[in-house]
Amino acid sequence: MNAPRPAPTRPATYRDVLDAPPNMVAEIVHGALHLHPRPASRHALAASGLGVEIGAPFHRGRGGPGGWWIILEPELHLGGDVLVPDLAGWRRERMPEYPDAPWFDLAPDWVSEVLSPSTRKIDLTDKREVYSREEVRHLWFVDPLARTLEAFALRDGSWSLLGALRDDDPVRLPPFEAVEFPLGALWPD
Repeated sequence: MNAPRPAPTRPATYRDVLDAPPNMVAEIVHGALHLHPRPASRHALAASGLGVEIGAPFHRGRGGPGGWWIILEPELHLGGDVLVPDLAGWRRERMPEYPDAPWFDLAPDWVSEVLSPSTRKIDLTDKREVYSREEVRHLWFVDPLARTLEAFALRDGSWSLLGALRDDDPVRLPPFEAVEFPLGALWPD
């Protein structure tokens, strides 16, 4: 059983996010403000690499089916939570027009979190709970230090592991199983 979370002294507001130092990523999860530094180099390389590998075939339709908006570090406003995943994707059938707005209030169809020492705990627990509540269909966790990728699908309100890959394994996982790429593309040589 999970221990109850301590209540924040006051619920964080979007003003807290806006007032965060520019070198920090600010998120509000379960009423609490979370600040963490901009991604370090391995984290940034993994997120960028993943964006390249799925962006061309799914966002642009180059070498793949297209039909997605794939966005790096979008700001999501989901209920009272403000999250900034490393990558998120929306099927264009659910979001046919790309919004001209400072944030997204439509939950994505897919989210990828790149785990780092400063974000690992919140990514694997509190943010994962929000993604479930908001019915994000697919969630990937990329760990650049362990050189792994774990992919989950939301089924009946619970996360079901679809695959766990490591090192240079071939990646062909939902919702992007139409194209394969080497997991090693996310790591430095």
